[in-house]
Amino acid sequence: MLPQVAGTASFSKFMHVLQLVADWPEGSEVPNVTALMHASGYPRPTVHRIVAALVAERLLVEAQGGGLALGPRLMQLASRSWGRSDMRLLAVDELKRLRDLTGETVHLAVPNGSSMVYIEKLESPSAVRMASRIGTSVSLHSTAVGKAYMAALPREQVDPLLKGLQFKRYTEHTLMDRTALRRELDLTRERGWSVDNEENEAGIYCFGGVILGQRGLPVAAISVSTLLYRQKENPEQSYVQPLLQACAAISERLAETPALGTDL
Repeated sequence: MLPQVAGTASFSKFMHVLQLVADWPEGSEVPNVTALMHASGYPRPTVHRIVAALVAERLLVEAQGGGLALGPRLMQLASRSWGRSDMRLLAVDELKRLRDLTGETVHLAVPNGSSMVYIEKLESPSAVRMASRIGTSVSLHSTAVGKAYMAALPREQVDPLLKGLQFKRYTEHTLMDRTALRRELDLTRERGWSVDNEENEAGIYCFGGVILGQRGLPVAAISVSTLLYRQKENPEQSYVQPLLQACAAISERLAETPALGTDL
């Protein structure tokens, strides 16, 4: 066991409060000290001290109405991290090609525990934009990237992952039980790509494909997101084939990059 590092407990509290602000549901009122106190379980003086320090370091800012939001320094750090991400840099040319071929929004996501995190997003040239953004954590069970990733895992790794999933409902179409999700993963393996049929956001249909590392295990996933009302008549030819070609090309490049191609 590694020795306890001095200050680790305090640092963890700071990170927990910062993460709570980052994950605060969109569309709801921004959190204030009272809301963070209830969400974190920390005493009010502790939350006050943490918030004051984070504001002083520009990691949080005071929003209108006394709430708190992510600060400019955090955005700068995150932007540098995403911009220099080896995976993103390796994939970005294929992602641009995929966006241009399909005319739709493209996401690149990597696994993070029981969720996926967008590390790149290329917007459709259409005037209608999606609400997602780089750095967003999305659920495994409701997204094309999540299902593509899970379907490519060995079954002995899928079972414990499924047991730990919390099935949150996002739309009336969201899969809400393990049996239905298992069937969906079986179908995904059989055909070679995943779908999100308005399961994460109403009116949005997504196709997902997986990027494989050196040992043939999934390390990332790509989705092409379309608006249902403008979806092309032959989606497999228009979206899926370019998507799978992009996934294969990036996987081949990973095979040539040993340090990055290591399975996560």
